[in-house]
Amino acid sequence: MSEPVVVRRASRWQDSVRLLLLIDAAARPASEGEQVPDSAVGVVRTQVRLQKLDFWVRYPDYLAFELMNEYEKAPEETGLMKVAGDILDSDEPDLRRFPMLRYKFGAFEELDDALAPLVERGLIRKSQVLRQKRVVEHVYFLLERGRQVAESMVQEAPVLEWYAIRTRLVVALVDGLGGTQLKKRQYLLRDYADTPWGEHIGPITIRARARLRELRAAASAAVPSSDAGREVS
Repeated sequence: MSEPVVVRRASRWQDSVRLLLLIDAAARPASEGEQVPDSAVGVVRTQVRLQKLDFWVRYPDYLAFELMNEYEKAPEETGLMKVAGDILDSDEPDLRRFPMLRYKFGAFEELDDALAPLVERGLIRKSQVLRQKRVVEHVYFLLERGRQVAESMVQEAPVLEWYAIRTRLVVALVDGLGGTQLKKRQYLLRDYADTPWGEHIGPITIRARARLRELRAAASAAVPSSDAGREVS
């Protein structure tokens, strides 16, 4: 049975700040010979990739599920399960969730309104790649002033540190993967894939917490007891 969706909307300021910090975390040096704006310090390619990264920031329970996927691939990386546990043992899945709609390419929300203040203030620059008079790729350039503002915001408003840490975690988790790869990865979860077009993607907090309990139980069972091998007196 699917969990109910409580639709919460972030303010335009919250969306702009979150996207600036996400672009700052995800931006990578431009390719050699690529034309870039003056003062550009990095680039994020494709709207699909930006949307998919933003999804994991906005859905902590899905992020925790993905961390557990990675933990099962590499059980020695116990830090992955610890971070998943920190998320799911808290109220974060409910307090930090800002639902997104599902469309043809998965989780989606129009970015223009949130990005407009960043462009107007010279923090980022947007570009489009055209092919046969059709937009085939959106490109987001992080400008030097954008990086400076991202750093200063966190210093001046410590409450924003959560977003800085979380965006870096999301990017590190899937660094090097393109938008299409991220889309396919997110579609592996039926709760996500089965969401009807135009409806908000629902939470999976109950399912994620149940899985966390199973993983913790399995990890505990795998640890030899300190009394193992002792004779009973």
